[in-house]
Amino acid sequence: MLSAQVKERSAIRWGIIGCGDVTEIKSGPGFQKAAGSQLVAVMRRNTALAADYARRHGVPRWYDDAGALIRDPEVDAVYIATHPETHAHYAEMVAAAGKPAYVEKPMARHAAECDRMIEAAAGAQQKLFVAFYRRCLPRFVQVKQLLSEGAFGQPTEVRCHLAAPNHRDTGGAWRLDAAKSGGGLFLDLGSHALDLLDHLFGPLTKVTGMAANLVTNQEVEDHVAMSFLTATGVPGTAVWNFASAARDDLLEISGTEGRLTCSVFGNEALRLENEAGVRTLDRPNPPHVQQPLIQTVVDDLLGRGTCPSTGESARRTSRVMDTVLSAYYGGRDDEFWRRPDTWPGRRLL
Repeated sequence: MLSAQVKERSAIRWGIIGCGDVTEIKSGPGFQKAAGSQLVAVMRRNTALAADYARRHGVPRWYDDAGALIRDPEVDAVYIATHPETHAHYAEMVAAAGKPAYVEKPMARHAAECDRMIEAAAGAQQKLFVAFYRRCLPRFVQVKQLLSEGAFGQPTEVRCHLAAPNHRDTGGAWRLDAAKSGGGLFLDLGSHALDLLDHLFGPLTKVTGMAANLVTNQEVEDHVAMSFLTATGVPGTAVWNFASAARDDLLEISGTEGRLTCSVFGNEALRLENEAGVRTLDRPNPPHVQQPLIQTVVDDLLGRGTCPSTGESARRTSRVMDTVLSAYYGGRDDEFWRRPDTWPGRRLL
């Protein structure tokens, strides 16, 4: 809960833990531009970089200690924009301080950490939100509306496919370190698509799948394939191929009266085909893609709206990913990143 003082001001004063690349354009300015929102403090372990971010973005205070930012009495709510390995730890700290949190995606390395975060927030009677911002982008607001209107009839199939030549990358990015991210690129990129499917169709059921490392010189997976049913029983398939020479980014929803196609990560027009012909719907992304979702978080905290991306909804996506990746990692209920030698799917490099 927020204090009565905050509600009387009708403004949320935010602090950011981890003011790195994602906060430069995608999210940080959204906290300054959303109605009823202010960005008052940022934190980064490198003091010089924290101070530089604050100077460039007009933020009044900066820290090199997360605890100091969380305890700042002028900070009402905290955005956790660090690597997934620290999400649960910081979310618990924020909850213990009696403040709500907005956490970057994926919510955590696995569902067990999500459970810790949800329990901490609930125990402190605080709200917990997760940055699955596609739920509020204009293009996907339009997709959800078309579904509700039956613009292409009753859905009968959902298909998602992402392919990219990531096997040609030679760097050791944190996204390919299971101890930091919880797995491979599937955790970072696949989570966006899975959360979007959850938002459009409800919780996924009958989830089955497999993961493999086909060619990359990493311990984590580079290929994931899965099947599922939507909450209403519509069958779906999804593939993420991070070792493909060809590039593809497709979300396709087929129905009894037509078909809708778009990308998950692009900004091109939606394509709707039905008996009226082919129609393109241009719904461009805003300059700061997280701002629409941030606005719903602010409105939720001020009691004037509801945010669609919560710890509970994000936990469902983590559970789906755990299900699909379980065989690769020999289970994902424990701290599997500490035992890579036991992963059945791991390639011997």
